[in-house]
Amino acid sequence: METTISAPVQLTETAIAEVRRLIQEPGFDSTQLLRFGVKGGGCSGLSYVLGFDTPTADDEHFEIEGISCIMNKSHGIYLAGMQIDWQDGLNSRGFTFTNPNASKTCGCGTSFAV
Repeated sequence: METTISAPVQLTETAIAEVRRLIQEPGFDSTQLLRFGVKGGGCSGLSYVLGFDTPTADDEHFEIEGISCIMNKSHGIYLAGMQIDWQDGLNSRGFTFTNPNASKTCGCGTSFAV
C-alpha cells in the first residue's frame, strides 16, 4: 500500500531545476521516481542516496514542486529536514546536502554520522 507524506526533505530552486533537466533527457525512464535515502558506508558511517528508482512496498511517496519522490520509510529519521542544493561552479559541481540530523560529516559532504 502506498503511503503519501509531506516532503521530509527540501530541494532548492537550483536542485529542482537540475532534477527537471534530468527528467527531460532523451531516454529517461518515466516509471522511475526520485529516491532519497541512506546506505551504510563512507568515511563517516552513512552515505546519501539520491537518484531515480522504481518504488517498492516499503516506500513513502511525496511530491516536491511537481516532482514525484520516494523514500524508504525507515530513512526518515536520518533525512528529515535535510536540504539538497545543486552547485554548478568551477570548484564545485553536483548535489550538496545540508542535514540537521548529522553529528559529523566528511570533507566531501556525501557521508555523515548521527
